[in-house]
Amino acid sequence: MAKPSSWIAAARPHTLSASAVPVIVGMALAIAHGAVNWGLFALTLAGALLVQIGANLTDEVADHTATDSALKYPAPHKVIARGLLSPQQVRLGAGLCFAAATAIGLVLVSEAGWPLLVVCLASLLAAYGYSAGPFPLGDYAVGELLVFCFMGPVIVGGTYFVQRLEVNWAVAVHALPVAALVTAILVVNNLRDREEDAALGRRTLVTLHGDRLVRYGYLGLLLLAYSAPFAAILLGLGGPVLALPWLTIPLAARVLLWVLSARDREILHRALRTTSALHFAFGMLLAAAIVLDPSAGM
Repeated sequence: MAKPSSWIAAARPHTLSASAVPVIVGMALAIAHGAVNWGLFALTLAGALLVQIGANLTDEVADHTATDSALKYPAPHKVIARGLLSPQQVRLGAGLCFAAATAIGLVLVSEAGWPLLVVCLASLLAAYGYSAGPFPLGDYAVGELLVFCFMGPVIVGGTYFVQRLEVNWAVAVHALPVAALVTAILVVNNLRDREEDAALGRRTLVTLHGDRLVRYGYLGLLLLAYSAPFAAILLGLGGPVLALPWLTIPLAARVLLWVLSARDREILHRALRTTSALHFAFGMLLAAAIVLDPSAGM
């Protein structure tokens, strides 16, 4: 029987803030706009985490079954290559995660109505299709776009809709920095893996357009993230407290230097972990700022 630690490694817990942060920001906006249902929040958060874990497990199987899977870097979460779990076990685990997420989604749809059903189905298809199926979307240079849309406006807006049963254009503005920074995580991940992805024939922005353009793309995503709170203030979607996420600028500056100059895989791996930490810290400060400012998003 597989050890719990093997399943924890396969779930890639260090990546899960990518789906938790947009749920928390969406909930903060709902709190700012009135009463909320914490039970629905718990279900939304659980559903988002299960979808990402399912996607992580699907990616693990896809990596292992690739023609030249031996070219992949033996990361700690490669539980199949390390003999900790079999491909069948990981595939079953992914299926169970998607099934549980579907069950949660149906409960949320029963509360929020059919528009949420469209969002849930699209999210499940994107999560599975990113690394599986006949045309894995992550291998065709659309991964960044998918992540930007689904792990930014879709999750933030979906969380808000579950609570308030309405759409609000201000939600999209506050979702922009969340989307930009979670996309930055994928950008530096693909930058780190550029050589092995090229050897496997995968089409990412790095393998298609080179690392220089992608490094400056990372800079652009950071600029978008840090200009979004300023834009929100100018648009009257909150007061100066929305600048609270700017406290993370020193961390952003440090990781930006690594991304712009590093060629060593280990430094880029450090940049990946730090970008994930930056996304989490920025998102939590943004959520706190929204709750602290009663005018946020109004």
